[in-house]
Amino acid sequence: FMFNIFVDYPAAEEEERILAATTSGETATVNSVVDAEQLVKMQRIVISLPISEYVIKYCSMLVRATRPPDGSAPPFVKKMVDYGAGPRAGQYLVLGAKAYAAMEGRITAGIEDVRRVAIPVLRHRIGCNFAASAEGIDSVAIIRKLLEEVPEPDVPKYRTNG
Repeated sequence: FMFNIFVDYPAAEEEERILAATTSGETATVNSVVDAEQLVKMQRIVISLPISEYVIKYCSMLVRATRPPDGSAPPFVKKMVDYGAGPRAGQYLVLGAKAYAAMEGRITAGIEDVRRVAIPVLRHRIGCNFAASAEGIDSVAIIRKLLEEVPEPDVPKYRTNG
């Protein structure tokens, strides 16, 4: 699956409403928001959005940095991670970034879009080890630190300093 969305426990009042609604025998009315054809069109639009070499390279760098054996992995990953994300994570970072751009009416995704989807795309693809658990570090903390430490790519045609 593409995203791992964290949903916390409901508040007491919400939980009581859930219990009452789901055990009463009543059926809820479900209103369609989009139909299958509209959904497929939206998927095609997202997939067709262009994405720069710069953003692709950043996605690759971010994913590779999650893998302890990779030379680009920072020391904290080598110490606290048993396994990192695979190529599918990079694909989902790209697609998630494109989807954010599309939802905001932009025709191309940027690094900020990748950063926005990094946690839900990567949180279930990074296996923290005992050293991480002993320090109270989870995969979300690892991703946040990676977002701070993984630099934007050095792609010559995108350099701003000449």
